[in-house]
Amino acid sequence: MKKILNIALVGMALVAATSCSKLGPLSADNFKVTPTPLVTNAGVVQATINGSFPEKYMAKKAVVTVTPVLKYEGGEVEAASQTFQGEKVLGNDQTISYKMGGNYTMRSQWKYTPEMMRSDLYLRFTAKIGNKVQEVPEVKVGYGVVSTSDLLSRTLTSANGAVAQDAFQRVIAQKQESNIKFLINQAQLRQSELQSTNVKDFIAMLKEINADQERLALDGIEVSAYASPDGGYALNEKLAQNRQDATTAYLKKQMKDFGMDNQVDAKYTAEDWDGFQQLVAASNIQDKDVILRVLSMYKDPEDREQQIHAMSSVFTELADGILPELRRARLTINYQVIGRDDDQIVAQYKEDPKQLSLEELLYGANLLVEKNADREAWNNTIVSLFPNDYRAYNNLASLAYAKGDLAAMQTALDKASKIKADAAEVNTNRALMALAKGDYTTAQTFIGRGTAADSYNEVLGNLNIATGNYAAAASALKGKSTNSAALAQILSKDYSSAAKTLSNIKNGDATTDYLSAILSARTNDAAGVASNLAKAVAKDRTYLDRAKKDLEFASFAGALNSLR
Repeated sequence: MKKILNIALVGMALVAATSCSKLGPLSADNFKVTPTPLVTNAGVVQATINGSFPEKYMAKKAVVTVTPVLKYEGGEVEAASQTFQGEKVLGNDQTISYKMGGNYTMRSQWKYTPEMMRSDLYLRFTAKIGNKVQEVPEVKVGYGVVSTSDLLSRTLTSANGAVAQDAFQRVIAQKQESNIKFLINQAQLRQSELQSTNVKDFIAMLKEINADQERLALDGIEVSAYASPDGGYALNEKLAQNRQDATTAYLKKQMKDFGMDNQVDAKYTAEDWDGFQQLVAASNIQDKDVILRVLSMYKDPEDREQQIHAMSSVFTELADGILPELRRARLTINYQVIGRDDDQIVAQYKEDPKQLSLEELLYGANLLVEKNADREAWNNTIVSLFPNDYRAYNNLASLAYAKGDLAAMQTALDKASKIKADAAEVNTNRALMALAKGDYTTAQTFIGRGTAADSYNEVLGNLNIATGNYAAAASALKGKSTNSAALAQILSKDYSSAAKTLSNIKNGDATTDYLSAILSARTNDAAGVASNLAKAVAKDRTYLDRAKKDLEFASFAGALNSLR
């Protein structure tokens, strides 16, 4: 009996020794990968691998290194490895109990390439027990890469660059003023005043408005007469009214001489305290602060006059320098300058663009031509005629981007920056160009300086897609009917908004159709997948190969098989 017991103990020892001297294969059931399938985000494929070593697996002297490997047709890429050790190994790696086993988490990532759309995730093991190498077979734990965010490279091509706006106004409100001064306590018009340059220019402007009513439109003529706030109120009121009447009569006679009979809006102010306060505040009178304080303390005209007369030290300065300026009548013409209409601007451009103003040319380039080639021609004309204005250079940069010519865009932006480096449109276009080149750091720098540009939100939204901030991208692109806006909404799982955006895109292209197919797949619309993929492939054959690899359509084999 004792002999049988010894044999049993020896057998158990051999089994234990065997179990501690060899590591067997691991099952895919020992691992969970999130997400499955894998997804690319901001140009990176990330995976969280939760693994476990089963009970009585990790030999006490074993060292096991686990390396995630993404395999695809034509290659493979390893991620960072992680090492685990048995209980009797002296090291700094995570220790796994032989008896209990143990769990671990690995966070892995790979830079995305299009070949990874159809790929498989394996775990590769390098193992030793002591100095003896152990062969542990690779284990497949995940598959594929959903690369929908990578469509940004296609949606971005149709993004709009920032356009520097013109300041063109066809109708511009203008005003011309003139002053006729009077002697103290008098209302007679003096020839010296009527022959002054400012009065002559005023009458000349009236003549010009009357003669050129196609280009100039009169809004009104005003006469405002005043008396200075010294002397009695009744006297000043009569004096101001007489100055009003004399000035109005003179003006109407002048207008009648050249056939103008428009109404004159006449009024008078008995004591011009407002004008008095303004002139004192702008003067160098020593005690002006005291005078201004008196005006604020006393509201009654007679009290004000009495207090100021009492200031004998400054009244002489007021009588000589301030009060004579208030004995006047102000004449005002309100009128509009009417510029060329749209047809006239286009006709003048064809005849001789040199006769157009800078703002007319910019307005024409931005709004009066439809084809980008014509816009480019107009802007090239502008830079030849007005080389020191940044706006046409900036707009040429936007047009170059629309053509996919980043070199020309760079050249134009360099010229615009030399003129106005802080222009919002220039910085937004610099951000767009950096984004197109995949330089997200530079794009972030420039977009922060472009908040006032018309396409700021659009470029910001595309940048947020590139950096994986899909909710922020959808918010920035809200209201935009573009492929990028639809992409952001799909990535943020706002499918109802994506459907509206896609339906509102004018002149949709192959990418529009492909995004519609993805939306159909995510909403389980097999017919929509088939029809939209067919349209996308018909417009752009490169979508045929992508669709057959795209895991968005993994459940729609029928639609894929029908593609030709």
